[in-house]
Amino acid sequence: MSDLAPTARRTTPDGGRRTRAAGNRGHWALRDQPALLWLLLALVMTAIHPFVPDSRWLMVHLVLLGALTHAIMVWSTHFTQALLKTRPGLDDRRAQSIRLWLLLAGTVLTLVGVPTARWPVTLVGASLVSAAVVTHGVQLVRRLRGALPGRFRVTVRYYVAAALALPVGAGFGATLALGLSDVWHGRLLLAHTMTMLLGWVGLTVTGTLLTLWPTMLRTRIAPPAERRATQALPGLVASLALLVGGALLDVRWLSVVALVGYLASLAWWASAVLSPVRQAPPREFAPSSVGLALVWGLAALTMVLWRLAGAGNWADFVNGFGWTSAVIVVGFAAQLLTGALSYLVPSVVGGGKTVVRAGARWFDRWGTARLVTINVGLLLCLLPVPSIVRVIVSLLVVAALATFIPLMILGIRASSRAKREVAAARERGERPAGARPAPGAEAGTPDRMPSIWSGGQLVAALSALVLAVSVGVAADPAAAGLGGSGVGVAEGTVAGGDASAAVTPTGNTTTVTVEAHDMRFEPASITVPAGDRLVIELVNMDDNNVHDLQLLGERSPRLGTGDSATLDVGVVGGPAQGWCTIVGHRQMGMVFDVFVGGGDGGTAAEGAEGSGQDGQDQRGAGQHGGDQYGAGQDDDGHGGPGIAAFPSTATPLLDPGARVQDVVDPVLAPLGEERVHRLTLTAQELELEVAPGVTQTRWTFNGQVPGPTLRGRVGDVFEITLVNDGTLGHSIDFHAGALAPDQPMRTIAPGESLVYRFTAERAGIWMYHCSTAPMSSHIAAGMAGAVIIEPEEGLPEVDREYVLVQSEVYLVPGSGQGEEPAAEVDADAVAGERPAFVTFNGVAGQYGPAGEMFEAEVGERVRFWVLVAGPNRPTSFHIVGGQFDTVYAEGAYQLGPQSEGAGAQALALQPAQGGFVELTFPEAGHYSAVSHIMVDAERGAHGVVRVTD
Repeated sequence: MSDLAPTARRTTPDGGRRTRAAGNRGHWALRDQPALLWLLLALVMTAIHPFVPDSRWLMVHLVLLGALTHAIMVWSTHFTQALLKTRPGLDDRRAQSIRLWLLLAGTVLTLVGVPTARWPVTLVGASLVSAAVVTHGVQLVRRLRGALPGRFRVTVRYYVAAALALPVGAGFGATLALGLSDVWHGRLLLAHTMTMLLGWVGLTVTGTLLTLWPTMLRTRIAPPAERRATQALPGLVASLALLVGGALLDVRWLSVVALVGYLASLAWWASAVLSPVRQAPPREFAPSSVGLALVWGLAALTMVLWRLAGAGNWADFVNGFGWTSAVIVVGFAAQLLTGALSYLVPSVVGGGKTVVRAGARWFDRWGTARLVTINVGLLLCLLPVPSIVRVIVSLLVVAALATFIPLMILGIRASSRAKREVAAARERGERPAGARPAPGAEAGTPDRMPSIWSGGQLVAALSALVLAVSVGVAADPAAAGLGGSGVGVAEGTVAGGDASAAVTPTGNTTTVTVEAHDMRFEPASITVPAGDRLVIELVNMDDNNVHDLQLLGERSPRLGTGDSATLDVGVVGGPAQGWCTIVGHRQMGMVFDVFVGGGDGGTAAEGAEGSGQDGQDQRGAGQHGGDQYGAGQDDDGHGGPGIAAFPSTATPLLDPGARVQDVVDPVLAPLGEERVHRLTLTAQELELEVAPGVTQTRWTFNGQVPGPTLRGRVGDVFEITLVNDGTLGHSIDFHAGALAPDQPMRTIAPGESLVYRFTAERAGIWMYHCSTAPMSSHIAAGMAGAVIIEPEEGLPEVDREYVLVQSEVYLVPGSGQGEEPAAEVDADAVAGERPAFVTFNGVAGQYGPAGEMFEAEVGERVRFWVLVAGPNRPTSFHIVGGQFDTVYAEGAYQLGPQSEGAGAQALALQPAQGGFVELTFPEAGHYSAVSHIMVDAERGAHGVVRVTD
């Protein structure tokens, strides 16, 4: 915008006159560095987000509230001065610096207050941000009144309207931080998001692009652009007001109509403002990035409109909003900011075209590769790809965005160096070398920079993305639908019946459509003429669960909601049975029978029989031909209904000297002062240790078993965001809250999220767990944790507190040991109640002599919280050599502090029950803590308390 930067004259001490730009020429640390710092922090948060509470909220607000808001404050002031040409003293750099420091302080407090649930800190932060922006708006009005009539004054009016929107949006945001019901949360989320996005950011962007867009394209402003921008402003402001009003009044149809009105006004504005792109397509990084950002901004508004119109209620609108946030932050905000700064930063350094080009060349570096990686990568992440693919591709997107930071630093240095060289050349009376056209510029067009578009960079970026997708698919082929058996069916051979059976192919093909609904296939059975080739069109009609179908050695991809696939199983020569291979689904009845017409008329299930409950593998007559897994075992080696069961003696004895690699810390964190607890629980499927030297593919909350322990008081509000980053449908159920399960406890598909809010009204230690069917398998796989709620007045203080969540591990025999790969939970063993291990905090024997023991000192009062997650086994918690003087179970004292002289030896709990015991140790030594159901203690539910003097 250097051609719009006005000049002012001042008298030098010697009476001469010196010309200087009034647009903050040169480097100004407070202008250039904070936005860069916020972007850097956003990148760091992206890297460490699995380990930071409320990380997604922080990533969004580091970009929008931190970097983008700072840039708006700086550059709207710059553009206002450039357009109005007011006297410099009206709003000098000192006044601007005060506002920017105020904004910086408010942003920091807000980013601290919300994740830590300190609402007063959040309120102060929001107030400081609002004060900075309101003061900024007042200065804009002063400039308008003090300026002579001129063109493009409407831009400043856009800025004033935007400044009025921010404190309103900040107020909504601060109210959201209080923790509200689903209804009010959804209404205020819409009001807050739209006020900030369409008001503060949207009005600023539309006002600025009136002049900046053609300037970046190095072409003229369209003649009707100013008039249409003036006409569009009332429509944009009125539509925003109606949209917010509809949200607050719970009139969603009004918000839908208002959003359509905003889009219509935006289209009228764009019809003239953006038209120069037809005459001068973007050649440099800056206009290309800004243009793509506008496309993603329109996509984000379309997504909001779609969700708003299609949501059954406000909770539905909120759930899954994370993808819209990703589009807003990555596609729109980040690209808009980096694109605009790529043009503006070199322009304001001053020194002429030579200096501008020197910096701009750095901002244009690798432009094609960066833009393709960011935009195609973001599009891939929005598609229903496997989780691991999304993770790898998103890393490439973040890396492409991150390159802006070093390029900006190098660009500023290059501009500063060129400015000094130009000044030195002029002092020597020489023509600066850089005054000639830039290398690669078109002849006769010295103002045009070389084009960033490169076929080589395009190929390189697409190749990197293809490689990322390939690596992700290779890491999790089953999630990508490539985890079939790999056994093909040769032309003219038999795929069904006994392996030695002979059938003459008829040459005909039987095609049938099979739908997966809940935990069943429809139809559940079909009859196929012997010798026909069978082709199944499988469609997943389940709302949230992932399903597939394995039949006669062939397996379909895992299908999400609405997905379909074709499964060609070849020529059928006998009865067969297929099933869904997702853990537990077969056991719940997801089987598919194929009968053969003109044959023996037997059922498919009959072909799977022939093995009793003694676990002996009876291969032969009852074995399906073409099933390379043996007598009815699926691809994971699991058994199923009517197939060979594993021996009940599969439980290995633990080696008392073996060490656990990663011991789960049993120490209970102290109760804090916050009354609103916010936590993001991410469902992930990871390989974890379940016993010394034994691993299993665990289904986890936040990558750990058990999930994080929550702690609060009666009356506290818990706001939990569940994010499904796995490959299966998952859900969550908090026993500590009392509310209808229909919405907050529903199963969500991979890539989706929901917000679960409850108020703790009763004390105790409560279980939370995944409630997706089969619930037993999801809990046994590790998806459970504890919520400890103390009475409002608190509990008596103790010297040490430990928390133990007892659960079982159901292990496929031999898996996860030595060179054998880890398998998922054995659903048949769960149904047969045959645990391989019983654990405290997810790992058998981890608190034994060879591990990390519980610590205590003689005379200290120690409290053990115990929760039985199950899914099947109870406990009788006992400490050998100790006596409990306090026993609390299921919200009530069985042996209270006033029961002098009485004692207890065990805390008996059934699955989903919990409590605590307290005791003091009389002398130094080693005290075993066990489940006194001794077979379970031997399976791993044991530990040692080491007591020292």
